Amino acid sequence: MKIEFASADSVSGSQAVPVFADSTFSAAAKAIDDASGGALSRAVAASRFTGKPGQTLEVLAPAGTNADRVVLFGLGKQAELKASVIEKSAAAVTSKILLSGETSITMRLDGVADAEGAGRAGLGARMAAYRFDEYRTKLTDDKKPSLSGMTITADNVAAANTAWDSWGAVAAGVDMAREVTNLPPNVLNPETYAKKIEGMSEHGLEIEILDEAAMAELGMDMLLGVGQGSEHESHIAIMKWNGGAEGEAPLLFVGKGLTFDSGGISLKPGAGMDEMKGDMGGSAAVVGLMRALAGRKANVNAIGIVGLVENMPDGNAQRPGDVVRSMSGQTVEILNTDAEGRLVLGDVLWYAQGRFEPKLIIDLATLTGAMLIALGNSRAGIFSNDDTIAEQLFAAGNASDEPVWRMPLGADYEKHIETKNADIKNVGEGRLAGSISAAEFLKCFVNERPWCHIDIAGTAMGGMKDDPRQPSWGTGWGVRILDRFVRDNYEG
Repeated sequence: MKIEFASADSVSGSQAVPVFADSTFSAAAKAIDDASGGALSRAVAASRFTGKPGQTLEVLAPAGTNADRVVLFGLGKQAELKASVIEKSAAAVTSKILLSGETSITMRLDGVADAEGAGRAGLGARMAAYRFDEYRTKLTDDKKPSLSGMTITADNVAAANTAWDSWGAVAAGVDMAREVTNLPPNVLNPETYAKKIEGMSEHGLEIEILDEAAMAELGMDMLLGVGQGSEHESHIAIMKWNGGAEGEAPLLFVGKGLTFDSGGISLKPGAGMDEMKGDMGGSAAVVGLMRALAGRKANVNAIGIVGLVENMPDGNAQRPGDVVRSMSGQTVEILNTDAEGRLVLGDVLWYAQGRFEPKLIIDLATLTGAMLIALGNSRAGIFSNDDTIAEQLFAAGNASDEPVWRMPLGADYEKHIETKNADIKNVGEGRLAGSISAAEFLKCFVNERPWCHIDIAGTAMGGMKDDPRQPSWGTGWGVRILDRFVRDNYEG
């Protein structure tokens, strides 16, 4: 969907107008209400619309105006208005009329929001407009989106366009993360995913791909063991954005990219296994972030690296009871082949922190079902050896509406991955502290560098049904929090 910005004196056609708490009309809403002889006031009185954030009320063809429709949208208390509320409200408006037959609408934010708020409105609208219809060949016209554009009014149009240069890049990153998550596993496999990432060079990213021969030479037996049952060769994709000072240590973002996870020999139950096409959600967040940073020309040096693997149960597949040697030299006893993501990440983390000597490391993975049990699908869990990074991510999560909650690490949990048969094992103690045990495993491969692991098992797929910014099964979760983390703390 195309987003444009204009001044209030150029408004024509259908409009979306803000209403504050207790049905307090904005100037734009009051002007239409007056012109229509009180049609908006009567519609509000006849409904349960009160101006709460996220509420909408559609009035068709009000008399005295040339608008086919007017959509009232709530912003809550004017004194407490935040950019995130505007973002979600723009998403609600978009969702309301996406299939309505309307092709364009003007969202009135003049006199209400600054340039930043106008830009965030564009982000919300773009997120709500996303569709994954690539393989739906029988959609009737009434089920296809009609809305193709939104014009947002602003007091300073030039400043709003500048803000959109930034937030539009974030929208593009979220779209890309959603696309790769939604693609079926017969289309997106480690090889085709690597090729798709190579195409990101057109946005100014430096791309490097490692194949299995290169990984074998490096000694990445953990990662290679996960993919040895698949017909598709495993890959590692490296994305570099050099937007900061020359020679400045980069920020490192690492993502788990299991394009399909059958569980291997420790086969998953059949019900719901189709959703394991989304077990690459961590990599999707990293890919989307790198697209966003490049798109808005972020003033930072950043590296995104993702391990792309498929976990399948053929005659050459890894077995429970195997012992493998990681690139770090540590040996790992495999007790469950479905605890595979940590094996992939462990080798990638060790390789990346040694080669790039980053300022900090953040990894993301749909790692454990236990995380979904602990926090549901509204928050991701974070595990960190650095209080500053954890606090920055917590703040970035709240600012971006992708919240996180910090979980513990410690010596009392390290013992969960001890074994008599190797240096460590790849699962913890039964059903106890499963997400923490997985994080403790990853901690063994960061060499005490500042690091945070984000378990997004509950947030990368499915989404929050009551949030219009999440219309898709693949949510693209992680792009916004990481972008906010970077822009608020690490750009000069």
